[in-house]
Amino acid sequence: MSVSRLFLVRHALVEPSARAILYGDMDVRLCEAQLEAEAALYRWLAARLPRPARWVTTPLARTRATAAAIFAAGYPEQEVAVEPDLAEQHLGEWQGITHEALTERLLEPPHPFWPHAAETRPPGGESLEDVRGRVGPVIERLAAEANDAVVVAHGGSIRAAIMHAMGLSAQQALAFSVKNLSLTTLEKHGAHWRVAGVNEEPWPFPGVS
Repeated sequence: MSVSRLFLVRHALVEPSARAILYGDMDVRLCEAQLEAEAALYRWLAARLPRPARWVTTPLARTRATAAAIFAAGYPEQEVAVEPDLAEQHLGEWQGITHEALTERLLEPPHPFWPHAAETRPPGGESLEDVRGRVGPVIERLAAEANDAVVVAHGGSIRAAIMHAMGLSAQQALAFSVKNLSLTTLEKHGAHWRVAGVNEEPWPFPGVS
């Protein structure tokens, strides 16, 4: 039975001004100070990710910059394909507003781990189910085309990939933690998806950096 693996890396932390708002698929920059502080994480990813592998990012600069930082940390630099359908959830009219301003617009209680209810489609934007609808075909194609693929993407699109692989609802998918620079691994065994790991981070060995 053929096995394909997708290694999904969430981009690094964005700049503080962006974290104060709902930025969705806005093209915001990474936090320069955090790039330096997290040098060990990039070295871990450079050693942890498979070689050889096909590399994919989204059109947003934060994923391309994260891939470049992993190459700079020791992974041999690769040609990187861009997949627009792996971009972050588009939040429509809510993009650019503060988290405090969002609470005034909500018509139902938010998900415990998300700014709004799991099934909500922001005005002019996408629901997480909409994101799953565009992410699912891409990961199916990547699994068919390459034995190993590294995908630098977003919290929303990585959760959407998990939704697709496991047949989950948006409510269930949002219960998964997907931290910045964490690794989620999905395997395709023939016609079946298997989740090998979600939100993997390096073990904190004392004295090792």
